[in-house]
Amino acid sequence: GIAREYLEAHLTESVSLSALAELVGLHPLYLIRAFRRELGLPPHAYVVQQRVQLATRRIASGESLARVALATGFADQSHLSRHFRRIVGVPPGRYARAVGASVSHDEVRIVQDGGHAVRRVGHVLPTPTAHLMSDSYVHGYDLHETLSLRDQADALVELLHADTAYPDGSTVLEVGCGVGAQTVKLARRSPGALITAVDRSPASLAEAERRVAAAGLRNVTFVEADLFSPPFGRASFDHLFLCFVLEHLSDPAAALTTLLRLLRPGGSVTVIEGDHGSGFFHPDDADARSAIASRVALQRDGGGDAQIGRRLYPLLSDTGLAGVSVTPRMVYVDGSRPDLADVFTRRTFTAMIAGVRERVLASTRMEPARFDAGIRALERAAAPDGVFCYTFFKAVG
Repeated sequence: GIAREYLEAHLTESVSLSALAELVGLHPLYLIRAFRRELGLPPHAYVVQQRVQLATRRIASGESLARVALATGFADQSHLSRHFRRIVGVPPGRYARAVGASVSHDEVRIVQDGGHAVRRVGHVLPTPTAHLMSDSYVHGYDLHETLSLRDQADALVELLHADTAYPDGSTVLEVGCGVGAQTVKLARRSPGALITAVDRSPASLAEAERRVAAAGLRNVTFVEADLFSPPFGRASFDHLFLCFVLEHLSDPAAALTTLLRLLRPGGSVTVIEGDHGSGFFHPDDADARSAIASRVALQRDGGGDAQIGRRLYPLLSDTGLAGVSVTPRMVYVDGSRPDLADVFTRRTFTAMIAGVRERVLASTRMEPARFDAGIRALERAAAPDGVFCYTFFKAVG
């Protein structure tokens, strides 16, 4: 409304509650209630949140913390630091290092170091090179995966995310954001939440950042980070979100234990995983089932579990997380849904199986002719008289 627009237009200025109430013609107490009802926060808290969002962008661009504090309406650097840590989950200096920006009070200059551009001021700053997952990642980070995961996210957004929304002002850590397919959905469904998205791959993070920017979303911060030694303090986030991450880890229980330390009391955890053992199709085909089984075995050899969906309840419960609830989310596709047959059956699931062809053949699990016949059989399930179904599992605790 008018009050929110006025505050955003005068974000770095000191606007009193009485002046704002006079502007909109409401009693101050009624204005607070109305503002909170619309945006989930009282006016002052909303201003602080917006200032911190502005600060993240200026810090990432390389501005000194002192300059950022004054430019975003905070009294001084300590004032900025206090609110920044509370909302983002880490101090601004650590955040700057995580995104590769300098934290000096002096002028920032760009120099070359080993072929990489690094922001420095008077001393060497480490570039963020740690990986989110040290385990073998079966999909691989390439264009094929980008297209597949994008198609999957677009086709399944309602199925997977319809009941996921975070309150305004809350802080959310998305672990393993990849190319941002899920990130865009999360940020769009929770525009007032502050989302920190982490991944191991600089290329994927660059693509994710491009997508978020193209969608006009400004509530996401990207950080290249190590899942098992995250650059965040204890109790830094209100909510944790993981989608298609645990299946790639050799020790998902240890990963969950590490991540739960970042969760504030009363916070929530959302985990979404698939289960390749849940795929059924018509016409049935032995080669297709063998191709899927080879994909599952290949991931198991790398330390992952392509059938982890069925394990979510005991995995989360064993960490001590209370109130864990798991719901199956089945994708059912027949001739009445040709668009979904193309997007999910053919371009997501079948493409995922086909994408490991060379590795399956190198493992001697299947002969080329049988594997190729299995892929044709899966594509056949996308025909007008074919049927395909697959189950995802969503856990919340």
